[in-house]
This record gives sequence, C-alpha cells and structure tokens, in this order.
Amino acid sequence: MIATREVTYDADGLTMVAHLARPDGEGPWPAVLIGHDGIGLDDYQRGRADDLAEHGYIALAMDYHAGRTYFGDPEAMLARVMPLMADPARMEAIGRAALDVLLAEPGADPDRLAALGYGAGGRIVLELASAGVPFKALAAIHPGFPAARADDWRGVDGAYLLCTGSEDPLCTPDQLLAFTAALQNAGIDWRVNVYGGAKHAFWAAPTNADGSLTGGTTHVLDTVPGVGHHAVHATRAWQAVLDLLDEAVGSADNPVP
Repeated sequence: MIATREVTYDADGLTMVAHLARPDGEGPWPAVLIGHDGIGLDDYQRGRADDLAEHGYIALAMDYHAGRTYFGDPEAMLARVMPLMADPARMEAIGRAALDVLLAEPGADPDRLAALGYGAGGRIVLELASAGVPFKALAAIHPGFPAARADDWRGVDGAYLLCTGSEDPLCTPDQLLAFTAALQNAGIDWRVNVYGGAKHAFWAAPTNADGSLTGGTTHVLDTVPGVGHHAVHATRAWQAVLDLLDEAVGSADNPVP
C-alpha cells in the first residue's frame, strides 16, 4: 500500500502543485526528488513517484510551472523554459524549494537522498547536485546540461546515470559525453545509457487532445521537433533508474551502508 497526495508550496513567485507518494508505515525511507520535463508535471512523472513508493521510497514529483502543462503549445513551453534554463540560480532556488518540501515530510531520510530528472527537470537536479546537495544517486533522462566544467563537480559525491536517445536532437550523445568528460575529470562515479533509435522524451506515450492514450507511436498534439515515443526503451530506462537507486541508495528494507 502507498499513500499519495497533492502538495502546494511557493517557489519562483508562484504556487507550485507537486505530487507526493510514500510507502505505508512510518519510515524512515530513502527520499527521491523528481523533476518533470519542460511540458510540465503530468501523469507519467506522478506515476514514477508512485512506483518508487511501491519500491520503498518516499518521492516528490516537483512542479515548476505552477500546475500548468504545455501539451500542444510548444511555443509557450519554450517561452517559460528557456529563460529558466539560462538562469542557474533560479533553477537552484526552484529545486531547493521542492527539496525542502520533500525533506520536511515525516519519514524522509535526509541521509539517503536521490534525484531523478527529465529534460529541464534533469538540469534542475544537476544544478542542485553541483551546488552541494548530497544526492547519493542522480538519474537524468535527456537533460539540459550545465557547462561542462570539472571544477564545478570537484568534491561532489554520488552515483550518476545519464540517459538519452541516439536520435535526440536536443540532448545528443555527443553533448552527453562532453558533459561526462567533466564528471570523469572531477572523479565522479558516472554511467551512460544511449538508446538506439530513441528520440527526445522517448518515455512519453502519445495522447489524444483529451489526455487519453492514442495507443500508437505518433503524438497527436504539437511538440518540439525530435520528440518521439519508444515504449521498449522507456521500460529499459526506468529499470536502469531502479537499478541505480537500489545499488546506491537501497530501500527502506535494504539500506546501503
């Protein structure tokens, strides 16, 4: 059994509407902060939090669009996201506000902290990590990358998983490897998964205008170029995230020393 609820909090001058999922009982549980991609907090990221709770983690799927999603309106999404991505201090503040909410939850273990981010949400959790938040594990799926400077990562601990699709024009394998070169030079424990044939946001199943699943591979609503669903790789990427967390953080029943 798990428990879920909506959590509101203030950040970036807005009222955010996050999704919290926790196992049954009193904890303590390892805690996972989840950052959604540029479209907004949707049922997929809520589902990631719920699945993590089933695996023994307390998880907060943060919000940085004040409850709004931008399905079918890529221009408005870019107008919101691009200024944010150009302002590391603003991203860090948004991430810290969500992290404070997660760690204030009874049962959240601050010594077993992890992060998961998609797209711009991946950039947010990377900014938190480079600023010193002690994540034991961090998974970023087709993230936006900060500047590849090893000095920004010296003294940072934790295990890192970075994933993208071979056909992603927004988070290319070359960009990913350039960033991991900085992690390597800083002595970070990192790994990379590149999924053959996958495009950007390969985990996002196409929906109809009413939000129902199309059952196909083509998005009905407008998206940015290079977006496409790949169901097999979506499953593989999620398993890679679970494997990382199990190895680096453990669970409530099987903690990593």
